[in-house]
Amino acid sequence: MAKRSSSSTSTKPARRRDKKVGPGGTGRRKSCPYCKDKIEQVDYKDTASLRRFISERGKIRSQRLTGACRRHQSQIATAVKRAREIALLPYVNEAAREGTRAPRRDEER
Repeated sequence: MAKRSSSSTSTKPARRRDKKVGPGGTGRRKSCPYCKDKIEQVDYKDTASLRRFISERGKIRSQRLTGACRRHQSQIATAVKRAREIALLPYVNEAAREGTRAPRRDEER
């Protein structure tokens, strides 16, 4: 009984992780801005770069929108939370505070 080598029988193509799957996409994933610049740790005191990862309402943008890798996205979230705690970044932006609020269910419209 001869043994078959498993490498010759399974000829699956290698999976490409840099391609985005789905309709309407550009076909290429964004590269992580921190990996591109070879930055190991995200600094919470660098508010100018952290503002890119916050929406107009003050929410932390998702990894899909920012293009950051998983490691740096978690560091970004922690850095934003630290910067908010010591008042370097706002919890809610001014424009969101001044906007009209939606009426509650029990209020008359």
